[in-house]
Amino acid sequence: MEANQIPKQLAFDLPSRPALGKSDFFISDCNLMAVKLLEDWSNWPNRQHVLSGSAGSGKTHLALVWAKSVSANVINISDIFDIDLQKATSTSLVIEGMDERPESGELENNLFHLFNILLANGYYLLLTGKKDPKFWKVNLPDLRSRILGMRNARLLPPDDKLFLALIAKLFADRQIYPKPEVLQYITRHSERSFSTASQLVDFLDKAALSEGKKISLKFAASNLHKFNDLQS
Repeated sequence: MEANQIPKQLAFDLPSRPALGKSDFFISDCNLMAVKLLEDWSNWPNRQHVLSGSAGSGKTHLALVWAKSVSANVINISDIFDIDLQKATSTSLVIEGMDERPESGELENNLFHLFNILLANGYYLLLTGKKDPKFWKVNLPDLRSRILGMRNARLLPPDDKLFLALIAKLFADRQIYPKPEVLQYITRHSERSFSTASQLVDFLDKAALSEGKKISLKFAASNLHKFNDLQS
């Protein structure tokens, strides 16, 4: 057996462990403005802000970094049904998944009440969603007006520099470290999107485990072709 091969019977499908510290977020031209606006949190209009971007763009990563820096709580929009408003508004807050919430008048009323308490108590509020706020389904006029009045920082699709760094990080989260020329080849021959990066790394990892091989340039070229055929 070659030294760089893994016996198939030992190829466990282990979960990855993403690194979510501030230094683990790679800054490029496509996300620099969003990062700067988050870092300038003390100057947010009304202490409220929106962070939007497609799946995998780093919204949760940045939101968690911000939350840690200001000792904010982090909840999902669906938690609004169950949370204790008094407790939830005793510190700054991150609400994730704003455009994935169920349509509910009760939820919108609770959310508007929460906004007002946070504002009155001098705390900060960060909302996240995949789409721009203008596309969020909000029926309560006062709530919709409040959300559309917030400043929005959008994480744009990855450029070449960020895509390469993202591929490298996704592999590193799985304890895999392909050579630079492998990462460069993948970047040149892949669709540049956050979802593609995640799916491709998962595909190559599983293929390498199945075949008992390392992700070399030859292996990446062969399997990238298979991946692109599946996506077309």
